[in-house]
Amino acid sequence: MSLLRMIGVGALLHTKQLSRSPFEIATALIVPVVQATLAVHLFRAGGEPGRLLEAAVGAGLMGVWSSVLFGSGGAIQNQRWQGTLEMLMLAPRPPALVIFPITLSTAVTGTYAMLATLLWGRLLYGVPLTFAHPLLFLVAAPGCVLGLGMFGLLLASTFVLMRNANALANTLEYPIWLVSGMLVPLTVLPGWTGPIAAALPTTWGARAVHEAASGGPVWPSLGICLAISLGCLASGALMMTYVERRARAAATLALA
Repeated sequence: MSLLRMIGVGALLHTKQLSRSPFEIATALIVPVVQATLAVHLFRAGGEPGRLLEAAVGAGLMGVWSSVLFGSGGAIQNQRWQGTLEMLMLAPRPPALVIFPITLSTAVTGTYAMLATLLWGRLLYGVPLTFAHPLLFLVAAPGCVLGLGMFGLLLASTFVLMRNANALANTLEYPIWLVSGMLVPLTVLPGWTGPIAAALPTTWGARAVHEAASGGPVWPSLGICLAISLGCLASGALMMTYVERRARAAATLALA
């Protein structure tokens, strides 16, 4: 219980910090709306107006992923700038348990993107919010967010040593959401992307959310998403311990 309480309080604290950042607020308000607008127009231009709900959901997933990716790197960098990263690493808890609330809070903040794209599509473009499995959608979306939060820990373990973590984030944003099938079906991608997509929790999380919205077996995809995410959480914990020890030995932890 103390472990869950620490994760919950930490996630709440970092969510409040993100809500006080003008950059995070502006990004959260503008980017999802732009992505939803582009997605709706692309699907309409492609002669598929019946898939507008899928476009809105896909744009929301893109916003969640962007929030996790940039939030994980930005949060670590912010701890450096604030001079608190060393104290986090010196906490009696394992480094992974201290950093995990940061990545989880970025995923929670990203849920706004999903709500914003759905409301924007409904109010401006008249997208019918007729979910095939409305109750399962309420389960699949938080499950996907939780999975992305655990995946973010694996990414954050590499951000600790990097002085410019956003450089890595910039190269990962679009390839990951593209190969994960968040907006573009995996069937139209080259065959060699299949094994890559199958290894990513983002792929299965996006599939679970899409199946809840348009119809399909939600539980298998959601279960695979959480299973891979737990593997990422364990790998991230091991990597975080290794990176933290290496950063201490090389005296590179506080470099900004």
